[in-house]
Amino acid sequence: MSEQKFSIKVARFEDVELATKWAEYEGWNPGLYDAKFYYQVDTSGFYMGYLGDEPIASISVVKYDDDFGFLGFYIVKPEYRGQGYGYQLWQQALTHLDGCNVGLDGVVDQQDNYKKSGFKLAHRNIRFVRKGGVIENIEQVDAENIKPLSSLEFNDIKKYCAAFFQQIGRRF
Repeated sequence: MSEQKFSIKVARFEDVELATKWAEYEGWNPGLYDAKFYYQVDTSGFYMGYLGDEPIASISVVKYDDDFGFLGFYIVKPEYRGQGYGYQLWQQALTHLDGCNVGLDGVVDQQDNYKKSGFKLAHRNIRFVRKGGVIENIEQVDAENIKPLSSLEFNDIKKYCAAFFQQIGRRF
């Protein structure tokens, strides 16, 4: 651990934009406007860990209501991993979701660590990569039934998602 003081602060939107860049460096695929919309849902649901004045870690713990929240953007800059900074950030940020069921879209390699914090696997998902306008692995998709979300009514989308969203993961 460094001699500099580690501190945790509620993130400003500029910090969330920085965490989005970190996610891209990790090879993750945050949506173009996800950060803006998630930040609007819960402006107190993003945290940054600082070593001195340097931001070195991020996490989102967005609280949708008193019953449900979602954890993501858990990133520690590579040169600071394994030194306890991420765990401190994780512990403090999760207090924001006390009393909630918590969903988590996590890194497969970290699943054992998530279990140690009380999470259990609800399901796996498969992500498709779009290159040059073509979805790879399209043979796994019923392409005839794919429609742009913009062609559907919002309430229909909301109703469909409600059946699954709170089943994403549970924290006990």
